[in-house]
Amino acid sequence: MALWFAALLGLIQGLTEFIPVSSTAHLKIAPALFGQHISPEAYTAYIAVIQLGTLAAVLVYFARDLVGLATAMVQAPQSHDAKLPFMLAIGTVPIVVVGLLLKHRIEHDLSSLYLIAGALIVVGIAMAIIDHYATGRLDPRPLASLTYSDALLVGLAQSLALCPGVSRSGATICMALLLGFARSDAARFSFLLSIPAVAGAGILEASKAFRELGSSAAPAIAVGIGVAGVTGYAAIAWILKWLGSHQLVGFAIYRIACGLALLAALAAGYLQNV
Repeated sequence: MALWFAALLGLIQGLTEFIPVSSTAHLKIAPALFGQHISPEAYTAYIAVIQLGTLAAVLVYFARDLVGLATAMVQAPQSHDAKLPFMLAIGTVPIVVVGLLLKHRIEHDLSSLYLIAGALIVVGIAMAIIDHYATGRLDPRPLASLTYSDALLVGLAQSLALCPGVSRSGATICMALLLGFARSDAARFSFLLSIPAVAGAGILEASKAFRELGSSAAPAIAVGIGVAGVTGYAAIAWILKWLGSHQLVGFAIYRIACGLALLAALAAGYLQNV
């Protein structure tokens, strides 16, 4: 893989992982858009591995929060902070179960660009509706009121993101909004919930990436992870600040526009479906 393309994929991963536009959709479109021919197995493994860059971004950005949670588990085991790691674990179960059961179908049957375009549009419309509903709420729930059932529901929403085009952050933030949380708190829990899911996928796919791409892939993997980490950190800082005073409707419009543009490109023959 050319290093310039590896850097581009890292940039796409870092910028889109934490905003609700679907990093997977953008990464799936990139090879067709830039004329890069990579085997589906190798490409799937590569984009899973470069997520380790965005994982590092989350760990660094929320380092103080994570230390606080660990401290609470020891010093105040009955506090909400002490229970939050267990809630994150419960929220991770659905995506692990669905991912293991449907791994083959996800990697082969859900790669169609038509499906991605449809998911971008449908979830974009749903996001606009949910965000409008949340905008009228006068008294959002604080993150400290999160329950185990809330965590499970957000985790179930996260598992929908195994379908390219849905967006992990979009699905989890929207579910948290439906449960009554403020946008910034919904995003914060969404990003913390990404840690075990992204770590698991990246570690499991690392050996596969080297096997499929060969030992020469090491520089491309390093570049992708590095660029994804730097841009991912910047994206987290920006989106958390943005959601403090802005709505999601702009992202919804972007998703719908991207989906329609993708359908038009496919119909005109500018892109070949995969």
